[in-house]
Amino acid sequence: MTSPTPTETTAEPPKSRSAFDRYFEISARGSTFGTEIRGGIVTFITMAYIVILNPIILSSGVDVDGNQLAFPQLAAVTALTAGVMTILFGVVARLPFAFAAGLGINSFLAFSVVGQVTWPEAMGLVVINGLIIVLLAATGLRRLIFDAVPYELKIAITVGIGLFIAFIGFVDAGFVTATGQNSPPVGLGVGGSVATVPTLVFVFTLLLTGVLVARKIKGALLIGLASGTVVAVIIEAIWHLGSGQDNPGGWGLSVPAFSGNPFAVPDLGLIGQVSFDFGKVGALAAIMLVFTLVFTNFFDAMGTMTGLSKEAGLADAKGNFPRLKSALIVEGVGAVAGGLTSSSSNTVFIESGSGIGEGARTGFANLVTGALFLLAMFLTPVTQIVPSEVAAAALVIVGAMMMAQVRDLDLKDFSVLLPVFLTIVIMPLTYSIANGIGAGFIAWVVIRSLAGKAKTISPLLWVVAAGFLLYFARGPIEQLFG
Repeated sequence: MTSPTPTETTAEPPKSRSAFDRYFEISARGSTFGTEIRGGIVTFITMAYIVILNPIILSSGVDVDGNQLAFPQLAAVTALTAGVMTILFGVVARLPFAFAAGLGINSFLAFSVVGQVTWPEAMGLVVINGLIIVLLAATGLRRLIFDAVPYELKIAITVGIGLFIAFIGFVDAGFVTATGQNSPPVGLGVGGSVATVPTLVFVFTLLLTGVLVARKIKGALLIGLASGTVVAVIIEAIWHLGSGQDNPGGWGLSVPAFSGNPFAVPDLGLIGQVSFDFGKVGALAAIMLVFTLVFTNFFDAMGTMTGLSKEAGLADAKGNFPRLKSALIVEGVGAVAGGLTSSSSNTVFIESGSGIGEGARTGFANLVTGALFLLAMFLTPVTQIVPSEVAAAALVIVGAMMMAQVRDLDLKDFSVLLPVFLTIVIMPLTYSIANGIGAGFIAWVVIRSLAGKAKTISPLLWVVAAGFLLYFARGPIEQLFG
């Protein structure tokens, strides 16, 4: 499914048929309007859960004053910000990378930050984080860091993200679950077996989509998602499984059935609820919180864009892709926008890989995805029809596609093998792209330098590795300074 890289393409691209086509480079990248539309729809379907999941996470956080954010308001601003940022990125960067509230950061805000500050202050920290990222991108420092990353680690990041999103899919589907025991900490389904109907729907959707992809059927992912959803709706209509919160064998996140009026007027009252008064926690604590946000946001996004551009065949031999600087700036703007709307930092979503797997290669796909997110503000009940178990199948398929990039790695040198291995495995095992990147960077610098290859390491990579050491040790550092 991966398109050839620019260096492998020999034929002249077809002449563009319109200014719109030329701007988005649809024909030049070997795509069509129909393919881009399909890709945009698939990306939205695999990401639509964020309109429900982000409010679940953020509304569960109780701030230092005992306040919580309202679920309906969070759903509205989540869809709004995702739609606007996805469209903005598509128009400016012209790449098929959709935006939404980053799951790592929203959890950090809900379960760590708001215990020390109010929700408006927490969103103020997110805005500051975004402004720093924009500044780093605009000055070219973020690009320099990007260029300092060795090619082997860029490939490892792509493969690691593939395993990460596949693992997310398995967990969302209930195929992999926590056992509640020390050994093993995770297991298959319930009690070591696939025991629920929703998980069986995931298996059905995964196998069906896998067959369609293997047979090179156009629209394979979209057909698989649609088929799985239809089966899920029929099953729910017959057996009424309901939510997994009420029934252990129920649907994990959203029940595939209409309930009441599908139309809802969005409440955008959270927009602008931001404060920059951090007197309750002090300057040092605020700086450490911002530092954590910046590192997570910065390297999660960098890793995601590296992996997606490689999967789309848009990266060159060094892993760079078109309009990289613009992409990095807009990604920082997503953090600012997320803070200003109280939806949490918005960033590039790895689920965009599903649309890329469907054939999306340009920012036009983002216009489709973004428009559907804006529509979702008014049709929140409709976005819940696709259960997470069905969407999870697409994530596993895309993870397998991204895993194929491992073929480009030469792992004969152990000083390369170990950093690459750590980068790949730590992402899914710690549920964090940034953690995998940090472990890989530190291992690369330490092992390569002590193996007599220090001269091959960029000085900037040393600086970033040192920053990751501080990032990993931030807990003890915060305790040390009270």
